[in-house]
Amino acid sequence: MNSHSYKQWLGLIIPLALLLLLTFRMELLEPYLASFNQNNAPTIYYRDSFLNLIGWHLLVVLLSISTATAVAVLCGILVTRPSGKDFLPLARAVANLGQTFPPVAVLALAIPSLGFGLKPTFIALFLYGLLPIFENTVTGLQQTPKNVLEAARGMGMSSRQQLLHVELPLAMPIIIAGIRISAIVSIGTATIGSTVAAKGLGEVIIAGLLTDNMAFLLQGGIIVALIAIVVDSLFQKLESQFALTESK
Repeated sequence: MNSHSYKQWLGLIIPLALLLLLTFRMELLEPYLASFNQNNAPTIYYRDSFLNLIGWHLLVVLLSISTATAVAVLCGILVTRPSGKDFLPLARAVANLGQTFPPVAVLALAIPSLGFGLKPTFIALFLYGLLPIFENTVTGLQQTPKNVLEAARGMGMSSRQQLLHVELPLAMPIIIAGIRISAIVSIGTATIGSTVAAKGLGEVIIAGLLTDNMAFLLQGGIIVALIAIVVDSLFQKLESQFALTESK
């Protein structure tokens, strides 16, 4: 195992161990968090288990990013084909729309038709996650070397075979980088879902804001940060794996 791979594994194992420890034994932090609790209120958040809150938090992120990935990659493929190049500006404008409106505004607009809970949070995260995945898909596919495509055509590959066996594999590290960006942003942004009654780690943070309890804020913030670090490390490993496969 080389030093780079060792550091990657270390960057995954340490935050994952901390995340698991705090998920099941958050009370271990009570002596350190007590000084941040100035109102004689409970120091540790006990209204719900952290395991349940993390599960709901990751569920909405997984659903939104999976859907955004499917839509953005499909659109990226379509607008990089000769028949779809004219639609690239339109597709880019639609993908940019999700970044134009803040997630809070999307939640406010979605509530009248979708109600409170998971659905408006899903819509907000889905729209917010489209742009990085779409742009990276387009960039990755457009960067496929022309000599490689010519060689594929010379081997008798159809356009579909070139896409599946040449273009997408070569573009995959860049596409995964876009998914990683969207996932990390969504993990932090998903906390706002609790403002519209969606289950998640935002409950802890909002409870801290409402009661002026810094201990609650730190618990929610630390857990969200650890999840983001773990997910980022996993995607980095995945990127490295695809890059290694591509180089062989």
